[in-house]
Amino acid sequence: MKPLCVVLLAAAALCAQDSKPSCNRCDGTYIKSEEIQAYLKRVPADVVVSDQQVRAVDVGKSNVDVGVVYRGKLSGDSPVAEHDLVSEVYHILDGSATLVTGPDITDLKRRPADDRAVRLLNGPGGNGTSIRNGKTFELKPGDVVIIPAGTGHWFTKIDDHISYLMIRIDPDKVTPPKDEAASQADLAGR
Repeated sequence: MKPLCVVLLAAAALCAQDSKPSCNRCDGTYIKSEEIQAYLKRVPADVVVSDQQVRAVDVGKSNVDVGVVYRGKLSGDSPVAEHDLVSEVYHILDGSATLVTGPDITDLKRRPADDRAVRLLNGPGGNGTSIRNGKTFELKPGDVVIIPAGTGHWFTKIDDHISYLMIRIDPDKVTPPKDEAASQADLAGR
């Protein structure tokens, strides 16, 4: 091995040892299954889409948010969604759907700053009418999909319903914090 390579490897090892946690002395966050189920149970029978934030936690250099989403049967067109700053991870709990993802969004229009989703769930972004050259996924329980910020996502088919746990990665901290007390107050209707 060349001497320069040895020096670089040693320097890299020393730098790695000097790193500090980005969330120094932060507590972990635990969400019981019953709390997730309580959010799902309060979705009205005739609702088309229910996106509810359960937690929004500061983890140092980022926020990590946990939500639960229910979507009813899809009849007709649905909009393409895109979020500029927040990435999303879906873990399918129940039901099935067809989801298309991709960055080439047709007729993308910005959502207004006072839109509920912009203020409380996923920050600035837009809606479009379709995705050109997207990837299609047939979602079923247990599946996981990762949607980076700036990537369009579009449900094109939901036969009956789909529900999923939504993990939002928010490095710019555009979503407001929500702790367990705020979640319990939300569930209690306060």
